[in-house]
Amino acid sequence: MTTGSAKLAGVIGWPVAHSLSPRLHVYWLREHKIDGAYVPLAVRREDFATVIDGLQRAGFAGVNVTVPHKEAAFALAHETDETARAAGAANLLLFRSDGRIQARNTDVLGLMQSLNEELDAKAFRGRPVVILGAGGAARAAVLALDRLGAAEIHIVSRNLGRAEALASMLKDHVTAPIRCFAWNEWPQAAGEAALLVNATSAGMRGSPSLDLSVEGLPSGASVCDLIYNPLETELLKRARARSLKTINGLGMLMHQAVPAFEAFYGVRPAVTPELRAQLEKAPA
Repeated sequence: MTTGSAKLAGVIGWPVAHSLSPRLHVYWLREHKIDGAYVPLAVRREDFATVIDGLQRAGFAGVNVTVPHKEAAFALAHETDETARAAGAANLLLFRSDGRIQARNTDVLGLMQSLNEELDAKAFRGRPVVILGAGGAARAAVLALDRLGAAEIHIVSRNLGRAEALASMLKDHVTAPIRCFAWNEWPQAAGEAALLVNATSAGMRGSPSLDLSVEGLPSGASVCDLIYNPLETELLKRARARSLKTINGLGMLMHQAVPAFEAFYGVRPAVTPELRAQLEKAPA
């Protein structure tokens, strides 16, 4: 399929050099023979709204949004989908011809599909789960794990007040009770957890590693790190050394991108083993 004129989209974050989204979308553009472009956009917090306005004026179809802009993206939109409203965060902005901006959250669905595909989601249904962090990614993780049937959600954060604010905001959107723990209370939070999700940026290439022991997790637990660069973080290495099931953030990245690509370019792509192989070969 070829469009009449090139369609433009991109990913906006700070930093953004680590993102595999450009490689992912360009793969699909070539696969479907679409005349389009997808570019990385490194934008500081204080410049976010100005840049969004400029991209809209420049004719972009929209942008994916990554750290640290997901909450700001939600705040500036004129229209929001139900999941974005529940999360208070958006990872997709679409620019309408009438000048309005629509915000969506595809992270929740992306994480759910990834966990169902790569782990046995039934293993933590009816069990406690633990999430590290209290930012935009953590919001998506809370909603995804609740929808997958977690019995209780533990949020562990270096900023306990922020975790408690997150729990308060989400309590009307989830069925599972949410408990908050300070970082030094990790052993109590880990106790009976069937799944640990790292929703912080610690361990991302160029950032310090996550200083957390996995020894407190039960022997049958799984560990999911939402980071995908590197594909195996120190957290996942420690989990693998304990023979725990592990999953990185590549599956979530691919699945959350499907509705974004369709919205940008008008074609619904597929997540395939060939796509995963291409992304896994990407230079670090």
